Formats: sequence, structure tokens, C-alpha cells
Amino acid sequence: MSGDTGTTSVAPSPGETEPGRGVRIVVEYCEPCGFEATYLELASAVKEQYPGIEIESRLGGTGAFEIEINGQLVFSKLENGGFPYEKDLIEAIRRASNGEPLEKITNSRPPCVIL
Repeated sequence: MSGDTGTTSVAPSPGETEPGRGVRIVVEYCEPCGFEATYLELASAVKEQYPGIEIESRLGGTGAFEIEINGQLVFSKLENGGFPYEKDLIEAIRRASNGEPLEKITNSRPPCVIL
């Protein structure tokens, strides 16, 4: 079912501007790869820090975990081979919220640990 989308957003209180408001994140991930749990964990961490942010999910191709902020690709698992650290994504959102230029996230944590 490629192309399915889901959007999560919280309306701010009248007269109140929440951090992250106006920033739009799109996460495209491979559902058969089991990446939905990683998306949900990351989305939860972002929403905790930025309750007013808009996060959209899209089903992507094999191995995909791609993150765009305001239409700019900031992380690609296909390029980096792992998943982004929450702190790096939070920092990118902070920069976007402040109108600062975005840089691609190049740090990544391994997709799995072999014991």
C-alpha cells in the first residue's frame, strides 16, 4: 500500500505559539523491514520536545528511513546505513524553527546489534 500517509498534529492553545510550529517533518520508512517501531519511537520523542510540530509518515521502499524537514532531505538511512540519533533530529528541528539553514544529519546509530 505504498503512498499511504498518516499525519499527527496537535493544535496550539489560542494566542500561544508552540516551539516547532510551522515545521513539517515527513518520514518515509520501509514497513516490511520493521521500521515502523523506529518511526513511532522517533515521532514520540519529537512530539514530546515539540508538541506543535506536524509529522507525516509515508511507506517507502526496501530499507528506507528518510526524513525531510520542510521539504529538505536531512537524513537518509539508504545513504548512512543506520538510524538517526534523536538528539541530532531535535537539533535540526530547532534550527528549522529558528529559520536557520539545515544541514544533513550524517551521524547514525546501527540498525541492529549483533551479540
